[in-house]
Amino acid sequence: MALCYDIGYSEMRIPNLLEHDTMAEVIQQSSSWLPLLARECHPDARIFLCSLFAPICLDRYIYPCRSLCEAVRGSCAPIMACYGYPWPEILRCDKFPEDHGMCISPITNGTGSTRRMPRASCRDCELEEASTAKEILDTFCDNDFVAKVRITKKNITSANLYDFDLDSKLEILKHGSLPKTDVLPRLQQWLDLDATCVQNIMRGTRTGIYVIGGEVQEDKVVVNNAYAWQKKNKNLQFAVRKWKNHKCRP
Repeated sequence: MALCYDIGYSEMRIPNLLEHDTMAEVIQQSSSWLPLLARECHPDARIFLCSLFAPICLDRYIYPCRSLCEAVRGSCAPIMACYGYPWPEILRCDKFPEDHGMCISPITNGTGSTRRMPRASCRDCELEEASTAKEILDTFCDNDFVAKVRITKKNITSANLYDFDLDSKLEILKHGSLPKTDVLPRLQQWLDLDATCVQNIMRGTRTGIYVIGGEVQEDKVVVNNAYAWQKKNKNLQFAVRKWKNHKCRP
């Protein structure tokens, strides 16, 4: 079962805690949750779902604690709402026991991790093709900020999420209303809170240089455009060189 592959045990109880009676039903129903896991909405989401879909085979059922359900729901329900799905009734958190020694409690709280929970992001970020230098310059004009950055994907955390680091030597092409000194911390905040977006942009690479542009929204930045900085990408290189003397149309 893809949802709970390599979860740490090899035998599960049937029927499960969602009253699925056959493995075929478990596999079919659990597969619908894979897209949500791909959004990395909460580091304990997989543990929570597997405790229900594939409870470990012991002499009694081990339920998830209510606090685990509430933590996962708090981060993942907004992502589901982006796509028109409510938090399902079968996962109502008040069905699960208060924290005690015989239920599965949140794992992340005990890891000492300082990673902040991602905020809901309804956008799927993708690298853009640098078609012409003019189009790229127009994109720079439309954004509040533009920067050339090096991003490195760190080792997977104990909570099964990637962390990303931003090289401090970034080239700020445009900072708009943001003070220059705020660009780096705001972009690092973006890396921390929108891991799925960053992962899509990096396309499986461990480190890369990108030209990214976006807008300032209250206390955060939102990345609207991202281009990979590569030798073959002549249009992007030309646009970056021209930007200093480029005048945007009003």
